Amino acid sequence: MELDLAGAELKAILNRLRRAQGQIAGVIRMIEEGRDCEEVVTQLAAASRALDRAGFAIIATGLQQCLTGIEEGQENGEGRDAMRARLEKLFLSLA
Repeated sequence: MELDLAGAELKAILNRLRRAQGQIAGVIRMIEEGRDCEEVVTQLAAASRALDRAGFAIIATGLQQCLTGIEEGQENGEGRDAMRARLEKLFLSLA
């Protein structure tokens, strides 16, 4: 299945990935500077969370699209954004 991300979804995911990229660059810089271990681990944990959130957003969007394809033509009263948010929250609760 090809993942089709709408503009807002794509922007949010890219923002999370860019945040993680910046945090990882910060971790590398901190290690090179010989910074305190606790500071390095804290920054590394933040980067990990940003990557997890981006991954779960992609998974939630893909699952939503899959379910939408299966239920094509059926209306369950839940909007696309609400369903996506619910699925993302579900995956985040497993992290």
